[in-house]
Amino acid sequence: MKKKELKNMSKEDREKKLKELKMELIKSKTAAEKTNSSKTRQIKKMIARIITLNK
Repeated sequence: MKKKELKNMSKEDREKKLKELKMELIKSKTAAEKTNSSKTRQIKKMIARIITLNK
């Protein structure tokens, strides 16, 4: 998801997406222990973008 798309979302939608991403981060961390995955890095970037826009 790009920054432009996040700006067009309402604050409530961004909050929902933030919660979804945090849950996905937890799941990917447990999966990363089994396999080396770079998905956690992408999820962290998305979370940072949303938090920055919410400020």
